[in-house]
Amino acid sequence: MPESGHQGDVRSARPALKLVGPGDEAAPPAPVPTADALFRAYSGYVAQVAARLVGRDGDVDDLVQEVFMVALRGVEQLRDAAAIKGWLATVTVRAARRKLRVRKMWAFVGLDDRSEGVAEFISPGASPEEKAMLSRVYASLEELKVEERIAWTLRHVEGEQLEDVARLCGCSLATAKRRIAAAHEQIERLLSDD
Repeated sequence: MPESGHQGDVRSARPALKLVGPGDEAAPPAPVPTADALFRAYSGYVAQVAARLVGRDGDVDDLVQEVFMVALRGVEQLRDAAAIKGWLATVTVRAARRKLRVRKMWAFVGLDDRSEGVAEFISPGASPEEKAMLSRVYASLEELKVEERIAWTLRHVEGEQLEDVARLCGCSLATAKRRIAAAHEQIERLLSDD
């Protein structure tokens, strides 16, 4: 006759059963799309974000190409297709940051052509007043520090949540808030001077 202690040891050594109902199991991650499918699915989104960040239509095509060149090299590292859009937004912000810094450098030495405005990507349905205001806002954005411009644009033009602005800018939430506030203050001042 087995001892009661021995039975207890045998029972504790058995694996516990886990009851799983339908839908309780974690779904496997969606496969990452091919390069062609990736471009077709997200090029419009990347172009939209790029246009709003850099404010010049002439820079958008180059930026989209740069983003997808980076994306094609790194997309295999993603494990879940659900993360692609956010990852592409981060890559777009980084590319726009580089483009805006180069533009600032060219402006500093007097070689930046500011004649190209935002008219190319303003919605055709916008009123003349809206078009004029957007042109003034983007002219004001040219005067901002690049990091402030990006944070403000992500928040107030793209409509991103503060946490997402911080993530996309690669900074803390407090830093994102400071950048947005500084940009907002300067934009208001520049617009009131007109």
